[in-house]
Amino acid sequence: MTTPRQPVTAMLAEICRAISYDDLPPRAIAVAKQCVLDWFGVAIAGAGEPLTSMLREYALSGGGTGAATLVATGQKVPCGDAALVNGAASHALDYDDVNTTMSGHPTVPVVPGLLALAEARGAGGRAFIAAFVAGVEMECRAGAFVAPGHYARGFHATGTLGTFGSAAACAHLLGLSPEEWRNALGIAGAQAAGLKSMFGTMTKPLQAGKAAANGLFAAQVARAGFTANPDVFETEQGFAATQTSSVNADAALSGSGHLAIEDTLFKYHAACYGTHATIEGVLRLKDEYGMTTDDVESIRLVVPPANLSMCNIQEPVTGLEGKFSLRFTAASALGDGRTSEAAFTDARVADAQLIAIRDRVSVEGSTGGAPGTTVTMRLKGGQELSKRVDLNIPETDLNLQWERLSAKFLGLAAPVIGMVAVQHLMVAIREIESVNSMADVVGVAVAQKAAARA
Repeated sequence: MTTPRQPVTAMLAEICRAISYDDLPPRAIAVAKQCVLDWFGVAIAGAGEPLTSMLREYALSGGGTGAATLVATGQKVPCGDAALVNGAASHALDYDDVNTTMSGHPTVPVVPGLLALAEARGAGGRAFIAAFVAGVEMECRAGAFVAPGHYARGFHATGTLGTFGSAAACAHLLGLSPEEWRNALGIAGAQAAGLKSMFGTMTKPLQAGKAAANGLFAAQVARAGFTANPDVFETEQGFAATQTSSVNADAALSGSGHLAIEDTLFKYHAACYGTHATIEGVLRLKDEYGMTTDDVESIRLVVPPANLSMCNIQEPVTGLEGKFSLRFTAASALGDGRTSEAAFTDARVADAQLIAIRDRVSVEGSTGGAPGTTVTMRLKGGQELSKRVDLNIPETDLNLQWERLSAKFLGLAAPVIGMVAVQHLMVAIREIESVNSMADVVGVAVAQKAAARA
């Protein structure tokens, strides 16, 4: 691979460092608020997952206190531990947002570290949103730089690119100098890690939490004068040279004025986003033709080739594996139609009726590179019904998107922290530009009984 001639690291740092709240287009601000709302919902619900409990116990095992809050439980821990635990919690359900430019989940590696830092420093909502947008911009531009080889090699972009996003967001909030920004990115690059082979296990959400914590650490120590190779993206044996087969500096550095956060895609099914077009195709065919499982002889899925190595576990045995199984998600959608977080349990994955449906599903990769998934149902009478679904197009109606995300947020968060706290949190996020301290926002995202103890 030829090393790019442009000073990519310095240019990316300057692009993201220059982002200011006053210059953000209205759509970017609106989508950023929706990302934050969605993040709190999945993080609060994910706080009860076993993997989160294990990490929370680890964070509390030192016996000390800290300046950052663990969502849902309200416990105080050091900022790095809060970033780790809250980051893993928010990815535990695999219900969080997506950005195709980075081939990963943009918010879960960026918000947790940034939120902990903002809470500890008493930073306001405008500074928080600007830093968040800068973090997403960094990870997506870095993604464009190393695509498609980085993800194809087996790296989990949320963990790798997300580390740069977290570092950039925290560097922005801390007001680092250009030199400190480049050092922060170098420190982040030395820690950037994540493997797709961990999909379907507790380690996938751990990688999001580690990205958040490592990026926060990188920015903090860079501020203290810690040094790194300042050209981490383009240097010999740097990030690109070791983790991708090709680079595209032009895509990474293009100055169209369009911000990456505006292209965020949100999940309404609690599984890998690569399964969503399949789920939607099955549900839409059911709704249109009114068939039942007894009517269907087989289902054929033609999916983007990348999905074959991302979410194609043929015979999942755990709920986590079920989230990464095109065959199981198709079976669940055709069976009882359930695709919420409660649908992905060990018991449901082992359900004999769902297994019988799953075994009638075949998966193959598409040719020609066309986006989207084609779902074809063959009925027992011989008739074939097809539906093509492409979910990689951002929503244009942001009011509708807020309504859908609000309903999702209520369903996830209200059972955990109570309706009063949920309503206060929704208002705070909707009006985040008026928030004087993000500590006031994160303080609401706590179960009422936990708040009473505090």
